[in-house]
Amino acid sequence: MGFFTKKIISLDDRTFALDLSDLSVKTFQIEKKGSSDVIRSYCSLDLPEGYIVDGRIVEKKNVAEMIKKAVKQAGPKKINTNKVICSLPESKAFLRKINIPEMNESEAKEAVRWEIEASIPLPCDQVYYDWQFLDARDGKRNVLTVAVSKDIVDGLMEVLSMAGLDAYGLEIESIASARSLIPREASSQDIFLIVDLGALRTSFIISEGNMPYFTSSIPFSSQGITDSISKMFKVGQKEAENIKKTQGIEHSIENSSIFNSIKDILENLSVEIEKTIDFYSSVSQKGSVGVDKIIICGGGANLRGLVPYLTARLSKEVMVGDPWVNLNMGNRLPIISKEESVSYATAIGLAIKNN
Repeated sequence: MGFFTKKIISLDDRTFALDLSDLSVKTFQIEKKGSSDVIRSYCSLDLPEGYIVDGRIVEKKNVAEMIKKAVKQAGPKKINTNKVICSLPESKAFLRKINIPEMNESEAKEAVRWEIEASIPLPCDQVYYDWQFLDARDGKRNVLTVAVSKDIVDGLMEVLSMAGLDAYGLEIESIASARSLIPREASSQDIFLIVDLGALRTSFIISEGNMPYFTSSIPFSSQGITDSISKMFKVGQKEAENIKKTQGIEHSIENSSIFNSIKDILENLSVEIEKTIDFYSSVSQKGSVGVDKIIICGGGANLRGLVPYLTARLSKEVMVGDPWVNLNMGNRLPIISKEESVSYATAIGLAIKNN
């Protein structure tokens, strides 16, 4: 599924991924070497606060310049195309799984429109929407729908054009993240919760197999953890970030000064995860089936000791996401470290959309 996925007749189908968020811009490109996937190019740059606010591009000219800078600085090889698949902000998207009576695609188009309009706070003429048939059961067809307000999409398209790029496709973050973190062979009976711990907010993605079911977000941020550590130890942000990654809460949790400084934040996160799981159980058509596995990603996933803490607190299997799970790297190790790769999950998912 993707907004504006162009049907381009061309011998050159090369694209690269662009993951644009409130505080960063990431580029990522893979290429084939025989049957193996090779990372051709990647880059991550911080965006100054205020350039993008809650998914809305405020400083269009400046963001376009930062995108051009990220494309230029990407390596080890140069990005060799201007065709881009770009992320759409999760906070501005409405993703829902609906069900309609069995009907053909042309008949379904109008039915889906009515269902979308009934389930989002905006009229359909103010959004771009997309949908995809899923499984059918008992005369009903499940349909995955997604809608994003036109002003968000139009603003992004304008900025991509200003950066000299050709928008080959747009896709919301949750779909891209699920594509990179959940194995392709996962069954629809396998239920995952992806917890994307971003700098300013955390997104929850419930996925049945590798198809997102619904998404939500909370203001919990990995930056909040860094700020608390910075205040506790009276150090700068860079040193606090290093403490978070190298020391964290891995040892002696109960007597750890780091843990004590952020325990309320972690408890709030745990409660919100439980609420999300309970909500899924209440609305799912799968009866009492619950979440099988929790996958964490984003910059906050690098808090050392977070996985064992959440595993014990939630009594669930918790793991740091592996965004290489659907790539064939052969005998090569990824040139991006495991620690750094979790922040590239969305970009990698965008890059392998047509892989």
